Amino acid sequence: HSIFSIVIECCSVDSDKNEHIRVGKLSLVDLAGSERQSKTGASGDRLKEATKINLSLSALGNCISALVDGKSNHVPYRDSKLTRILQDSLGGNTKTVMCANAGPADY
Repeated sequence: HSIFSIVIECCSVDSDKNEHIRVGKLSLVDLAGSERQSKTGASGDRLKEATKINLSLSALGNCISALVDGKSNHVPYRDSKLTRILQDSLGGNTKTVMCANAGPADY
């Protein structure tokens, strides 16, 4: 996976000399694709990497499901580094756009 985050802060002063700080964050995330390990024939380090990618995508799905469910009191952000880093971008006062690129599988 790849994550590029930009944080923008803006400070303004009103007529009563009070400072107001606004903070915005833009995260550009490139998620690695999920792979069927039996189809790719991966072994060794490549197999370990594919396993970790699949686990982090599963943890992301669990977080999104818990947020959408409404009944859940707990959102499992700590299940992976990916969800921990994206915690403030997933829940709360955020706007999220997802673009997916899917292609035919050769196997």
